[in-house]
Amino acid sequence: MIDLILGGNKSGKSDFGLELLCRGPRPWTLVATGKSRDLAFRRQIITHRLSRDAEIAVREVDTDLAGALGALAPLGGSVLVDSLDFWMFSLAGQSREDARRRREEFFARLQFHEGGNLILVSTEMGLGPLAFDGEIRAFARDLGQLNREIASVSTSVYLVVAGLAQKLK
Repeated sequence: MIDLILGGNKSGKSDFGLELLCRGPRPWTLVATGKSRDLAFRRQIITHRLSRDAEIAVREVDTDLAGALGALAPLGGSVLVDSLDFWMFSLAGQSREDARRRREEFFARLQFHEGGNLILVSTEMGLGPLAFDGEIRAFARDLGQLNREIASVSTSVYLVVAGLAQKLK
């Protein structure tokens, strides 16, 4: 089962993802894709870490999200990936060809997903104003395309706004 959770920045999507994770079978694993690059984000990561259930194992991943999910698959249980937008940021540091290959590997892993619950959190950037910068517009297009591809293979899709989750699919 694949659940996709979309929402804006600070919408409550990560909290909802943790709720779904803890409703699923154990073991529980959080795959963290965000890297702290400034003090404010480090504080946010620490706050999240302290508020999580101690039974939730954490695995950090950089660009090889498909490989991380493949390694966790035999364990069963429930996996929360938070978040795909940070994973896409990590791919931005790679060549276009390497980034494309990583996305294809990830999507192939989703298409053949078996086993436990897989919960994916991603930002829905299309709800905000059009970015002035061309790089940001390209990132928003790529993330929007990834979200659409994932939604097509997901069992359930949720939109979280102001801490309220609405099931779309």
